[in-house]
Amino acid sequence: MNQHYQLEGDRFSQTFTDLAIRLALLALFIYLSLTLVRPFISVIIWSIVVAVALYPVFEWVAGMLGGRRRIAAAVTTIFSLLVVLGPATWLVLGVIESIRLLLEQLDASTLALPQPAESVKDWPIVGERMFQFWDLAATNIKAAAAKVTPHLRPIGGTLLHVAAGAGAGTLKFLAAVVIAGFLFVPGPALVRGLVSFARRIAAERGEKFVKLAGTTIRTVAQGVLGISALQALLAGFGLMIADVPAASLLTTAVLILGIVQIGPALVLLPLVLWSWAAMDTGPAVLFTIYMLCVSALDNILKPLIMRRGLTTPTLVVLIGLIGGTLSYGVTGLFLGPIVLSVLWELGAAWISGSGAEQRATVVS
Repeated sequence: MNQHYQLEGDRFSQTFTDLAIRLALLALFIYLSLTLVRPFISVIIWSIVVAVALYPVFEWVAGMLGGRRRIAAAVTTIFSLLVVLGPATWLVLGVIESIRLLLEQLDASTLALPQPAESVKDWPIVGERMFQFWDLAATNIKAAAAKVTPHLRPIGGTLLHVAAGAGAGTLKFLAAVVIAGFLFVPGPALVRGLVSFARRIAAERGEKFVKLAGTTIRTVAQGVLGISALQALLAGFGLMIADVPAASLLTTAVLILGIVQIGPALVLLPLVLWSWAAMDTGPAVLFTIYMLCVSALDNILKPLIMRRGLTTPTLVVLIGLIGGTLSYGVTGLFLGPIVLSVLWELGAAWISGSGAEQRATVVS
């Protein structure tokens, strides 16, 4: 009997050792794979997002071309690149021009400031120091600039870092659009594989979660990126017609504020106030009405789009949008709503399942 237990113990030890070695090797391969793929994760995520968001467009183009799916994928990709490159190029060139003009206006050799009023000294807390610096800037702008420069260097470094990140992000997005073009044709097969994988994890609800992820991506793309781009386009058109200085820079700010869910009002409302001081009454009224309509556009369209096809509450989606953006940048704009939507569905399924079990117990 003792010998039998010893043999069983040896077998268990050997089985446990083999399992531990296999798991360790699997973990090592997964780690190495993630290390190799890590530089491309953001591009891969954006490729999937673009492919899912534009797949209905691809299907429509394929139908118009008589089912020629490869040609339809090429047409959709080229059209998407043109749509992205055109406004992006205008925004980038406009921002560079705006910065150049700003630097020219801030040229120390030509800049002249008026003398500060004596009432500046009476300002709370900062009045005396503000008066001294203002007086120095009015008499010797170069000395004032030298005094401020050490404090502005960190800000300049931060701005350069942000600009470099924005440039790299734009290149990644363009690469993602190209890669997405290769995902259109094998899209159904990829979805079937993903559904099979999801069923292995969550047997009955795996397919539902895959559909939920696709619906969430399309909803966020239309309700956040689409509306933000539309508002930026309309705002930029209005700013160009009104000949507002730094129009492209302001348009970029409108786009960014819309994407991060702050809203374009932070830029457009000050412009409305500026219009009444810089324009005649008639143009100022038209400019005000137009910009107020542009600012309110997301409040009208977003609730309609965000609820379309989604069973997840809008508040959960918005929390995912904001939290994902703050945590992971623009990529989190899609990851946040998807993760929270799936988690919400899991919680709802667990609660409804618990309720069904309790009712079955009461009936029995």
